[in-house]
Amino acid sequence: MLLDALLLALQAIRRNALRSALTVLGIVIGVAAVIAMVTIGNGTTAKVTADLAKLGSNMLFARPGQFGPGRASSEAKPFTQRDVEAIRTQLRGIRAAAPIAQRTAVAVAGPESRSTTVAGTDNDYFVARDWRLAAGRQFLDGELRAGRAACVIGKTVRDKLFGSADPLGQAMRLRNVACEVVGVLEPKGQSSFGTDQDDFVLVPLRMLHRRLAGNTDVQTILLSARDGTDTAKVQADVERLLRERRGIAAGAEDDFSVRDMREVVQATIATTAVLTGLLGAVAAVSLLVGGIGIMNIMLVSVTERTREIGIRLAIGALEHQVLMQFLIEAVVLSLFGGLLGVALGLALAAAAAAAIEVPFQVDPGIVVLAFAFSALVGVAFGFVPARRAARLDPIEALRHE
Repeated sequence: MLLDALLLALQAIRRNALRSALTVLGIVIGVAAVIAMVTIGNGTTAKVTADLAKLGSNMLFARPGQFGPGRASSEAKPFTQRDVEAIRTQLRGIRAAAPIAQRTAVAVAGPESRSTTVAGTDNDYFVARDWRLAAGRQFLDGELRAGRAACVIGKTVRDKLFGSADPLGQAMRLRNVACEVVGVLEPKGQSSFGTDQDDFVLVPLRMLHRRLAGNTDVQTILLSARDGTDTAKVQADVERLLRERRGIAAGAEDDFSVRDMREVVQATIATTAVLTGLLGAVAAVSLLVGGIGIMNIMLVSVTERTREIGIRLAIGALEHQVLMQFLIEAVVLSLFGGLLGVALGLALAAAAAAAIEVPFQVDPGIVVLAFAFSALVGVAFGFVPARRAARLDPIEALRHE
């Protein structure tokens, strides 16, 4: 009996192929939109997580000032190199502590020039950020102590200034300071925030202080916790030590901030997950619109086939058989639209992921859920027209013109 009802439903769909195709289109768009939006959202989350992981493992960073409404970070006094040395010597959980001071400068090599970021630091920077050298070496102890004009460059600076030539041992100029290229960093590419992580130059901190900045300020301290160490404890220890060194009274607010990268990662993932859910929910609305379209077409179909229904009921068809016939017709339309929607959604997600350079991460659960929801839409919105057909009076139906 179920097979007969299915065959009758397919015949009715074929008789009105164009109308059926237009009805299915709403379901196709709804399912495709849900799958595409959630898949792209998952890929974006994965990319953001990977980009944040590139910043370094078990990493924390300390900056002068508190950030937020009504909190002016410019009024807080900067850190010093002595603060960094105190963290290194007094806190056991620290694997590396790298001071950073930055300036913008024009780098010049031969006829080529480029405005870039110059960061003064020491060799703990490479440890804290898990950043390896593609060529050359790190700074020598003598270079760090004397503030010698040596530099390690990112891939972007290398490509723009030296092209395919070997930059090691070559001279480049930062403002009016000539320095020797001693190393080239491995590329890390674009961050999820659109910044080029390879467009900068590293120099010894003392060299930047003396020859570019004209002060001894440390703007940021990058911290890397030892493996197996609780970063929350390290964060609390750093805050306690910095409060003591900066003379902050008990109960007074910190004039600096220490952030754990795990908190940043978790907050970013939570934000992207919420946005993905919102996009999926908005896309799911089109599924409801598609279901309303199915109900509308099925009601029209019942009206057009009133005499057919009357004949079937007059010759002995039962109400539940008529109900089953129209309900199966609605479900078949929804399932067919669901299958097309899954294929279209995955194709759109793959194309979009390639275009915006995020991983193509399919969530099988979302695919199954979207397909099952399309079937549920067929049942829910097809039931009312099917019940209306099943409850027709055979005599009145036969009189219908």
